[in-house]
Amino acid sequence: MRHQGKSAAPRPGTPGRLRIVAGAWRGRRIAVPSAAGLRPTPDRVRETLFNWLQGVVPGARCLDLFAGAGGLGFEAASRGAARVVMVESAARVATHLREQVQLLEAGDRIEVVADDALRYLRRCDETFDLVFLDPPFQGDLLDKSLAALVEAHCLRAGARVYVEYAASGEPPVLPDGWEIAREGRAGDSAHLLTGPIESPSF
Repeated sequence: MRHQGKSAAPRPGTPGRLRIVAGAWRGRRIAVPSAAGLRPTPDRVRETLFNWLQGVVPGARCLDLFAGAGGLGFEAASRGAARVVMVESAARVATHLREQVQLLEAGDRIEVVADDALRYLRRCDETFDLVFLDPPFQGDLLDKSLAALVEAHCLRAGARVYVEYAASGEPPVLPDGWEIAREGRAGDSAHLLTGPIESPSF
């Protein structure tokens, strides 16, 4: 749920709301805050991702590191994730996410952290089964985040990491010992599922 920058235009079909695709909140529409460059991952991409993750999400501990509108984190919680941590650097957007969590009465499973993603990883004191990485396309935040995940030792055995990046750019530099399990493309973005090769899905 990246912040693309002030020049980014909203994706068609997402005028201020995103739809939960499946699970306990199937069909529920979540308000998207008005923020420059906020572009929720489209329904069809989320549906593809969570099809890849069938059997993984229920009971999983998830980290949505660049939460934005929260579509990936809310989708995971709807499908039975035990815990979802949403990290969002923009204070106003983080406040909006907390309001949506309250509306869903999901405060026991979803925590919103207002912090810079890399700073959060430097102080991370828990481990996760599933991580969503959808940072701004500009710059090298994606490569830095992948490296920081390894350095922080916050991945559980068999963890999966979802990555979204600009289809027109270079794919991310994966940490040593990681492989791509699945990959695809939709519009201006490409996405893949990766993780350490010892993961059962590889």
